[in-house]
Amino acid sequence: MSLNYDLIVCGGGPSGATAALKAAQAGLRVALIEKQRLPRHKPCGGGMPLRVGQWLPGGIPEGVVETSVRHLYHTWKFQEGYLGAVSRHSSSGEAQGSSLDLWMVQRPQFDNALVRQAAAVGVTVHDGLVVRSLQVDDHGVTVQASELGTSRETTWKGRSRHVIGADGANGIVAKAVNLRSRRRLAFALETELPHDWNDSRHPYLRPDIAHLDYGAVSRGYGWIFPKGDSLNIGAGVFYPSRAQQGNLRRLRQDLEQVIQEYCSQFHLNPQGHRLYAHPLPLWQGREPRQTPKGHVLLVGDAAGLVNPFFGDGILHGIKSGVIAAEAIASGQAHHYSRHLHQEVALNFNGARLLAGFFYRFPHWCFTRIIHRPQATEVAARLLAGDLTYAQVSGPLAAYIGRMIIRGA
Repeated sequence: MSLNYDLIVCGGGPSGATAALKAAQAGLRVALIEKQRLPRHKPCGGGMPLRVGQWLPGGIPEGVVETSVRHLYHTWKFQEGYLGAVSRHSSSGEAQGSSLDLWMVQRPQFDNALVRQAAAVGVTVHDGLVVRSLQVDDHGVTVQASELGTSRETTWKGRSRHVIGADGANGIVAKAVNLRSRRRLAFALETELPHDWNDSRHPYLRPDIAHLDYGAVSRGYGWIFPKGDSLNIGAGVFYPSRAQQGNLRRLRQDLEQVIQEYCSQFHLNPQGHRLYAHPLPLWQGREPRQTPKGHVLLVGDAAGLVNPFFGDGILHGIKSGVIAAEAIASGQAHHYSRHLHQEVALNFNGARLLAGFFYRFPHWCFTRIIHRPQATEVAARLLAGDLTYAQVSGPLAAYIGRMIIRGA
């Protein structure tokens, strides 16, 4: 059966759900296709700046924020711990929050809630449908899909003026229209470990503290993100060496060792809990993120919008979903890449430059930068978008120069 829409969104993550909701609010007929049954598991730390709520057209869904992080506990190879407040103005009162707080969510619940918001305003949702092919012509796009777990025989066929690819780093949409042939992938491994906060044996293992370790993994970092009744423990390599890229088994072992060491440090038992590996498509600069006439647009991970410094992607994916929907609704889909780049390109390019220095000299940065009183707040402001990397890079370069001159 062939159905007609103004827009078909492929992918039910934050970027796709946001795009579908925003487009439906603008009066478009929208279908959203998700290959897994909702709610589905999604490997992700689940952290995002509070400011993400300003970009969500339906607001933050009720009950999805499990914890609010107000401090970061930084370590080097699990030692030399330093506790920094995301906002020094609110660090004196434990109950006092800040606009720089970092929200922690479980992605299955968060993503599903956003899709439900979209359905509530008229978006037709099809989960358990696997996109098999896209055919683009001068007038639009034909999408063919099949039921999850069945043969590749087409069971759903849709026709629309536009398609948004929100199907992740390895999605079919970008490949079908020859977009994003130049990619740089970071690699992450993580587990979600049930945790009773009453049993915490470390003063800094708390629901309002996230942990970051910079020395245990080369060219990346490890983390513990607190949730309502669990801990997301993981590690990522953001700029893997050629040797690491050529030996993914060894790379996985290295990341798994970081998780094991974190568990050992905090007397946690990870046995029996699955480890999830996933790629992180880092920003690589300006490139087309749409077909020439704007029939197909890419958002989120499918568009390679992962921050090349921190590795976060939820906020940027949501931004791209809003920008894509607005471009389509206003008849400017063919200018989507330009609109997107105006929002993120300059900042992400600056992040790439800082990341190149940080991940090359992580111990120097740990001792000379991260330990500075204002460093954690600066990081939170960068994540929230209060500061741009361009604003930070100049003073940082001057500081590095002074340290080099002093021989520090």
